[in-house]
Amino acid sequence: MAHGAWRCMYCDDSLGTDIDHFQPLKLAPLRAFVWANHLLACSNCNSNSKRDQYPLASDGTCLLIDPTTEDPADHLVLMLRTGVYGHLTDKGEATIDVFHLNRPDLVAGRKDAYCTARSVILSWYEMRSDGDPDADSTAKALLRSPFVDVVYAMARLAPHVAEAVIGARFVPAVQQWRSVYGTVPAARVQTARIGAP
Repeated sequence: MAHGAWRCMYCDDSLGTDIDHFQPLKLAPLRAFVWANHLLACSNCNSNSKRDQYPLASDGTCLLIDPTTEDPADHLVLMLRTGVYGHLTDKGEATIDVFHLNRPDLVAGRKDAYCTARSVILSWYEMRSDGDPDADSTAKALLRSPFVDVVYAMARLAPHVAEAVIGARFVPAVQQWRSVYGTVPAARVQTARIGAP
């Protein structure tokens, strides 16, 4: 259901402790046992934030990003230095609002994750350049950490933007990271849904 350490599919911070019915049972009781409607979430996002909210556009389509079928980066933009999410679409705006994605604990966590990711990616790059066999373990540890969305936001930056945002020194490391690990999580939930929860 989620990458690495079973993180919440919405905030990517806390461990997923709840199963969220993406389309709430109150609105769709017949989807109670539909596997595709079950998402791993933390209790904060599921019980405290989302609850039974399921905003719809005027055409009746859901305004929440479904992390199992959509790339959140199509709807959200992460300001790496501040840890704040901005929206690119109405769906992004509704998702930020419903899940309170800019609550103080998440913003602080993303800011810390940005500092950590810069250091780890640079270290990984140097280890890889030196042929250190532990380079891959270092990368995998970062990919299992909370706020891995920060890592993928860094990997998506175009080189000229990366230089301004993360610094020229880090650009070669991020470009190498992108060539090895891509710009979206390899374990998109679409494939995980076939297996066990």
